Amino acid sequence: MFSSLLSVIRLYLVGFKVLLLQLFSRPLGLPGGRDEQEGLAAVRRICEEHKEAKVEFTKLDLASLQSVRQFVQSFKQRELPLHILVNNAGVMLVPEGSTVDGFEQHFGVNYLGHFLLTWLLLDTLKDSGKCGHFSRVVNVSSSAHRVGEIRLDDLNSRRSYSAHAAYCDSKLAQLVFSSHLHQELQRGRFPLTSCSVDPGMVDTALYRHLWTPLGLLQGAIARLLFRTPAEGAATVLFAALSPALEGDCGGGYWANGRREMTTPPTFDPQLQLNLWETSVQLLGLQ
Repeated sequence: MFSSLLSVIRLYLVGFKVLLLQLFSRPLGLPGGRDEQEGLAAVRRICEEHKEAKVEFTKLDLASLQSVRQFVQSFKQRELPLHILVNNAGVMLVPEGSTVDGFEQHFGVNYLGHFLLTWLLLDTLKDSGKCGHFSRVVNVSSSAHRVGEIRLDDLNSRRSYSAHAAYCDSKLAQLVFSSHLHQELQRGRFPLTSCSVDPGMVDTALYRHLWTPLGLLQGAIARLLFRTPAEGAATVLFAALSPALEGDCGGGYWANGRREMTTPPTFDPQLQLNLWETSVQLLGLQ
């Protein structure tokens, strides 16, 4: 009980700090679809505004490993290049439950589904990059990673469940994976980089699982102080497109348009390797 309460307090303290930083940071000037109809509607809007654009929507459920594999198989059959992969799907503070494959939902969606998607697309990403125009993997993380922990013997939070802790832990796992992947790509001298980006506190439906009184308070504050979805997306687009992250300048953790330091576990080589190998085993990869 005390551990769960501590996770809640630590997460909200980090959120308050991020909100203060946002108030004194100029949002980037650059302008998803969780639901299939929303995704199709977004495609129509883009095509209406940019007649020359070629945009498609393909459904992918990160909570289902079969869906991830089917998506990758379908994509590879088209023999298209892939220059940018943005791992953006996420759930936050959801009630205790499992994905269709039996993984805790935060761990399964925020981390493991993205791990598998990236793994299966790595060859295509490597082949699509070139000197001076590297391919990029952009992992959309959160400042919540700063209070997360990685317990390799309890990645699915079976011992005791806290939605707050599970969310923070999944975001830290995402950062550890991103950092390890980038180092491996550098060692192999592949024209591909991997970085993480924090979009900040954005006024979206991600907060819908908050305790009702907190949800009402969050809704009022969000309209005044949170970033708009367009401003949140701009931070992700910066990581995906900016020349500041090209080639050897890529990698790292980015927020508000600049590289920031993360917590020590992110750089722990043994933890990186252990998490990587454990993930490979859980997914039945070679």
